[in-house]
Amino acid sequence: MNAHDGAAGAAARAEPSSSPAGEPLLEIERLRKSFGTNVVLREVSLSVREGECVVLIGASGSGKSTLLRCVNLLEHVDDGVIRLAGRDITDPRVDADEVRSRIGMVFQSYNLFPHLSVLDNVTLAPIRVHGMPRAAARDRARAMLERVGLSDKQNARPDALSGGQQQRVAIARALVTDPVLMLLDEVTSALDPELVGEVLDLLRDLKADGMTMIVNTHEMGFARQVADVVCFLDGGGIVEQGPPERVLGDPREERTRRFLSRLHG
Repeated sequence: MNAHDGAAGAAARAEPSSSPAGEPLLEIERLRKSFGTNVVLREVSLSVREGECVVLIGASGSGKSTLLRCVNLLEHVDDGVIRLAGRDITDPRVDADEVRSRIGMVFQSYNLFPHLSVLDNVTLAPIRVHGMPRAAARDRARAMLERVGLSDKQNARPDALSGGQQQRVAIARALVTDPVLMLLDEVTSALDPELVGEVLDLLRDLKADGMTMIVNTHEMGFARQVADVVCFLDGGGIVEQGPPERVLGDPREERTRRFLSRLHG
C-alpha cells in the first residue's frame, strides 16, 4: 500500500462531523438500487443542508424507504455516491457501524426488545455496537429519555408503554449517539390516530432545535408545517421537489397532482 492509499484509507475511516460552511451535510448523486431485475431507485440526486427537514412523499413502493436504508448503509448501493459531511460513505473502505453512529434511524416498527427495560433498550446498541462506555451511554440515554418526555419510564418494559411512547423510546435510542442526521421512516403509520400527534410534536421540537432530518411520511399537515423541502417520489425517482407550499399547494408535475388527489380522496 502506497502513501496515497494509506491517506485515503485513513480519510475513509475518519468520523464524519458537521459539513463545512456552505456545503450540504448530505449529498446523494445519481443513486441506483435494484433488487434482482426490479429497479427500486433510479438516478436519485438530493442535497440536504444542516438544520433542514426534507420530507419524502409518494405511494408505497416508490423507493422512499429504500432511499433511507441506502443512506444508513443498510442496503448496498449499485451505483452513485452518498456523501456525509463531504465524505463518500459509499466507499467500500468505510466502517458502516461508525457511519451509523452519526446517523440516527427510526423505523415504522419500534424494534424494542420486550425483555429489556426502556433504559437498556436505549443503551444496547451504543454499548455493544458503537463501543460507548456503559456509564456514559446510560447518562446519555437518561438525558435523551428526558428529552422525549419519558424520564419516568426508564425502568419500564416496552409492553407497559403506549405505541406513541414506544416510538418516542425508539427516537431517544436514535438520538443517544448524538447523530448529525436523523432518518425517520413512516414513524407514525403504526400508531393509533390519537397517538400520532405526540410523535409529530417531538419531531417539530427536534427541527426547532436544529436537527437535520429526512422524514418519510404520509402526514401532509406535518410536511406543510415543518418541511423545508418536499420530495415526491414515483417509480424510484424524484419527480418533483421544492418548498412544501409549492409542491403540496401548486405542484408542477401531473404525477404529483394525481398522487395528492388520491391522497385527499
